[in-house]
Amino acid sequence: MSRLATTFTELEKTGRKALIPFITAGDPHPEFTVPMMHAMVEAGVNVIELGVPFSDPMADGPVIQRASERALAHKMSLRKTLAVAAEFRKTNQTTPVVIMGYLNPIEAMGYEAFANAAQAADIDGVLTVDLPPEEAAECTALLKARGIDPIFLLAPNSTDERIEKMNTLGSGYLYYVSLKGVTGAGHLNTADVEQKLHQIKARTNLPVGIGFGVKDADMAKAVAALGDGVVVGSALISKVEANLDNPERAKQEICELLSAMRLAMDSVGA
Repeated sequence: MSRLATTFTELEKTGRKALIPFITAGDPHPEFTVPMMHAMVEAGVNVIELGVPFSDPMADGPVIQRASERALAHKMSLRKTLAVAAEFRKTNQTTPVVIMGYLNPIEAMGYEAFANAAQAADIDGVLTVDLPPEEAAECTALLKARGIDPIFLLAPNSTDERIEKMNTLGSGYLYYVSLKGVTGAGHLNTADVEQKLHQIKARTNLPVGIGFGVKDADMAKAVAALGDGVVVGSALISKVEANLDNPERAKQEICELLSAMRLAMDSVGA
């Protein structure tokens, strides 16, 4: 059983939901990321999404775009992001790490070379924002052959057919993008999310993580009541951006927010 499957199974046994933070590798500088990952685990997270900096992050809002810019200024890349994950894995053998990014750097490396490198770095899942399931068969097969879960994004307008296709190709979990638009945008309508989750759950047995729009503990609690996991990104990276002169303060504030989210999420159904 994969780390992701084990994590979600263990959480389900205790009636808890996964807390899944997203951070951009190398932001605000490369030496920050591994200690931040370990600190987030201490704060109660269950899965880490590690963003690969990219020069044209079309699905990301301005907060995460600027994080990519800061990381790219330090020469971060797909290979260096995998190296960060490998460094984290040296002292943490249990927390799943999902690489999240865009297709271009993977294509530039080559699907097989990327799958081999991800396996060598002990990556658990790969979420490629702009790789639709209709074009994903080759990459997905290479990842699955190496024990890596391909993870797909579902949107508010995803059809039954598309949900079923992503369920067939994907594993680990599905990521439901609960807002139309880019990361960090808008206000999350939990009634709309609940309605869509009924449609998704009728067509998959995979866990469903919900992200885009989760900003605080109250929202994390509300979302945890609907899905199997809560994804938070822009709210964390905003704290990095607000403390560029003091990364340790950023780390502290991120962990305080994640701890508050963990506490709120664990109160669901208590």
